[in-house]
Amino acid sequence: MSTITAIRSRIRETRDAHGAKAALERELASYNSQSDLNDLHAILDRYSNQETAKIRRILATQRTPLN
Repeated sequence: MSTITAIRSRIRETRDAHGAKAALERELASYNSQSDLNDLHAILDRYSNQETAKIRRILATQRTPLN
């Protein structure tokens, strides 16, 4: 694989990862009632912290008031 091809591939992967993260953030933002959040956290508690860390970080960021 040439250097240019490798760079293009890496850029594409990065763009795809950012798109996936943005989609996850939008989906998680729809959980806005306390009941929804309780249900979501109950589901997350069934999995390891390693498996749910990204989701938990996004939820924490979304729930943190901007100062």
